[in-house]
Amino acid sequence: MIDKVGLAYTFSLVGLLTAGMGIFMFAPMGVSLWYGEAAWSAFLAGAMVSSVLGGILYWLFRDNERPELSQRQGLAIVGLSWAACGIMGGLPLYLTGDFVSFCDAVFESVSGFTTTGASILTSVEDCGKGVLFWRSLTHWLGGMGFIVLSLAILPFVGVGGMQLYKAEVPSPFPDRLQPRITDTASVLWKVYALITLAETLLLMAGGLDWFDSVCHAMATMATGGFSTKNASVAGFGSAYVEWVVTIFMVIAGVNFSLHFMAFRRRFDAFWKDEEFRFYIVLYLGIVIAITASLFFSADIMVLDSLRLAAFQTATIITTTGFATADYSLWPPFAVALLICIMFVGGSAGSTGGGPKCMRVLLVLKRSLVELKRLVHPRMVSPLKLSGHIVDRQVVGGIWAFMGLYLALYLGASLFLAALGMDLTTAFSASIACLGNIGPGLGSVGPAGNYAHLPDIAKWFLSVLMIVGRLEVYAVLVLFLPEFWRR
Repeated sequence: MIDKVGLAYTFSLVGLLTAGMGIFMFAPMGVSLWYGEAAWSAFLAGAMVSSVLGGILYWLFRDNERPELSQRQGLAIVGLSWAACGIMGGLPLYLTGDFVSFCDAVFESVSGFTTTGASILTSVEDCGKGVLFWRSLTHWLGGMGFIVLSLAILPFVGVGGMQLYKAEVPSPFPDRLQPRITDTASVLWKVYALITLAETLLLMAGGLDWFDSVCHAMATMATGGFSTKNASVAGFGSAYVEWVVTIFMVIAGVNFSLHFMAFRRRFDAFWKDEEFRFYIVLYLGIVIAITASLFFSADIMVLDSLRLAAFQTATIITTTGFATADYSLWPPFAVALLICIMFVGGSAGSTGGGPKCMRVLLVLKRSLVELKRLVHPRMVSPLKLSGHIVDRQVVGGIWAFMGLYLALYLGASLFLAALGMDLTTAFSASIACLGNIGPGLGSVGPAGNYAHLPDIAKWFLSVLMIVGRLEVYAVLVLFLPEFWRR
């Protein structure tokens, strides 16, 4: 039997969030008007359609009672809202005429909201300022999560908001920084906005105008990767800009709870966090190894090798997707290292995608315990993280997640290969979209794009990007018939 009451409340909140998405379209409309572009009407039309359709959905299913959300309703609201906003976000892009088909526009929109950074545009610089700003804004909204933003600014959504928060925040252990979940959401967005502002000012100090600075700061902190230049960050020809973006990509890949602690002058929280130590050591180790590979095998000067290695490693491990070099042409050892960290991702609670460092670390630690148990069968060794014992049920859930993640990756790769793609493109496009990385290898590498893929592949990869951003379960559970029953 279908749970009609829960279903109605779910659709009402999905409608409300969709209507709210239309309000944000007035920002790129303003940018288009500022630069005298005709595309402002496309964003006005998109805003009206999204707001009206969302409003109708909310009105049809509204109820005076606002019961506390269950975990099931929270998952449904998050999954359906991301799909709806991805489609609505593509509408103004399509109306501008910069995209050949609605499929392309939705792909770009979903790629933006999920902070994937995979693009079908063959010439970014031919697009208007409003389109470029909207692409970056979708990154910024999706990075911290527009549902988390709703929890911060709409108090009544906070009824049972922990279920929404857990479903959207990319972490196996969502942090509650304040007693009330609405306050936690507010704190996270304030920290997010302040760090974005700091990067914007530093980029402007490096010679970028306000538009490029804001767009790249939003894309960096969201670990998105959409740039205003065809050559991405390399288009500015500035080592200073590359280092600023590199540093802030690394910052964006850190759990934002730790940034909150830093604002409270608890700087020791960083090194006390075992996941942070793993993330930094892994990053620095990969940078050193790739620097050596480029210096000895590609005959690149050591400082240039370091800059290229630091940037490309940061953009892959944090799943940002910017590029300053075509790393697919690097020595095989360097390329292999970058492929390996595609399966790691940023820290839990960051804006980065991928399985997350915390899960990888716990899997490695658990594997080591099982290896020792072969020598000492009666050994009792509880799994710990940052000095705290991790429940066995949590560890089992992480193993299940990793198994499902790899199964999805393999299945997606085989599906793309069945569509006629070469193996390099098929396998790299799958992990690039599932891990929200953006550029892959082959024809979808940093020097290519996704424009040449058939529409069926673009729709499939759009779904895969949402699955990756919401960490698999929040989307896949919607396809289970029993999920919708009472």
